[in-house]
Amino acid sequence: MTEWSISAVFDAIAQAVPDRTMTVCGERRITFAEGSSRTRRFANFLAAKGFGVQDTGAERERWECGQDRIALLMRNDVYPEALIGCLKARVVPVNVNYHYTATEIRDLLAYLRPRGVVFHRSFGPVLREAAPDGVEVFISVEDGSDAVAPDGTVPFEEAVLAGDPDRVIETSPDDLIMLCTGGTTGRPKGVLWRQSDLYVASMNGADHDDVSALHAFAKATGQVWFAVSPLSHAAGIMTAFSGLLAGQTIVLYDDRNGFDARLALETAERERAALLTIVGDAYAGPLVRELRTRTYDLSALLVLGTGGAATNAVHKHDLLELLPQVYLVEGYGASETGGMAFGRSRSGAEVETFAPMAGAVALSHNRSRFLEPGEDEVGWAARVGRVPLGYFADRESTERTFPQIGGQRVAVPGDRARLDADGSIRLLGRDSLVINTGGEKVFVEEVEEVLRAHPDVRDALVVGRPSPRWGQEVVALVCADPEHGVAPEVLRQSCKGSLAGFKVPKDIVYVTEIRRLGNGKPDYRWAARRVGSDAPVQGGA
Repeated sequence: MTEWSISAVFDAIAQAVPDRTMTVCGERRITFAEGSSRTRRFANFLAAKGFGVQDTGAERERWECGQDRIALLMRNDVYPEALIGCLKARVVPVNVNYHYTATEIRDLLAYLRPRGVVFHRSFGPVLREAAPDGVEVFISVEDGSDAVAPDGTVPFEEAVLAGDPDRVIETSPDDLIMLCTGGTTGRPKGVLWRQSDLYVASMNGADHDDVSALHAFAKATGQVWFAVSPLSHAAGIMTAFSGLLAGQTIVLYDDRNGFDARLALETAERERAALLTIVGDAYAGPLVRELRTRTYDLSALLVLGTGGAATNAVHKHDLLELLPQVYLVEGYGASETGGMAFGRSRSGAEVETFAPMAGAVALSHNRSRFLEPGEDEVGWAARVGRVPLGYFADRESTERTFPQIGGQRVAVPGDRARLDADGSIRLLGRDSLVINTGGEKVFVEEVEEVLRAHPDVRDALVVGRPSPRWGQEVVALVCADPEHGVAPEVLRQSCKGSLAGFKVPKDIVYVTEIRRLGNGKPDYRWAARRVGSDAPVQGGA
């Protein structure tokens, strides 16, 4: 099996389809040939500054990184060029969520210890406040802002033009890439992947023996893939890699002004997108409402993918009703595993089991062995094979999440699961979000699914709150349809029809909006504060 660095695959694709559009973002579009040249020049700019691999002969632990790191505090437009340019320089790019506060960014950068930061100019003030000592190079992407940047900042376009246009830096499949995950409940962690492992994981186990095979693969593709989720999150990066490293055109959402369903649908219509990927209800709900207001020509759209957060069954049904030609694909995975499983639907029905992708397995409850299909045990969803090395600078979390079992390194992202007799994975919920009420365990996702399925509920989250009687009690936050509303007892009765009594919310708190993170995932820390819990959920990734 041939091992590849991501930059080597990208350049091989660019050789095969040089004139094909690589990325589109708003009015900006570039070809694969232009992308290959610009990333090479940016890499050489960094190399000339001394960035790259440090101590090449040193052996390192799985949680250590011997390459310089550059933080990317960026919007979507030139993100792929900055990211791939770093990889070509043998520098580790790290995604930073631009929705974070200055304090959160300061803490994250102190953890990552980057030598450089690439940022959009409008983020200059927060970076001036948050950048730690040790950052040597600041590179700004001009976005029309007149915000003040850190002293000595170099414009991104000047950096590209300053780089050698011809020199090709030899990379290695063992070079690293880091995906920074904030998860839904815990502090951010940097997930360290070998580039070759992430490439194969992104392509669902696909492998190519030589450059000619890559060329043939790229020439046989050519669909337009609209990745709506931001590249500042790991899910967006993996989506972009899945398309770009297959030679597909990736349309990026123009995220200068937040998510606008009309803009997204106009973009999909204009670019004739065949695939469109979103993250759960934060995108699905607005898309449904916009599709009901006017007609769009989305006849080219074949697949609508959603993952990274739950999608309301009502929204799924509505999307398939409004887009009858589309397959809806629900993906399951994590920054710690890549894609693990998927479920397909043409009816909008709730996907209860997921077909496993390459390397997806289930572990026993005590993580000592792999479950066999049909075993009646609640274990852990996991992946073997092409999985990360560990968490940057965190030995304890590395050994817990990426243990060695049966001579194999395993990635265990923290979701409880059963393995059905047919080999399908039945997901039960994130262990760190389990509510222990009166000695019974409640997976919040199963309660949320029932609540969101009610036609008068737009969104819902479920958390635990300390209780003198139960230890913890189940509490739901509900965003109801403002035109109709729905009484607490109606929702409780709906839950009683599908769930055991101990899972029915003891209290229902109505809110005008369910707060979600920038990638569409639920903000459970906010939810715990909102219901008055003094013990918000911990951990998670």
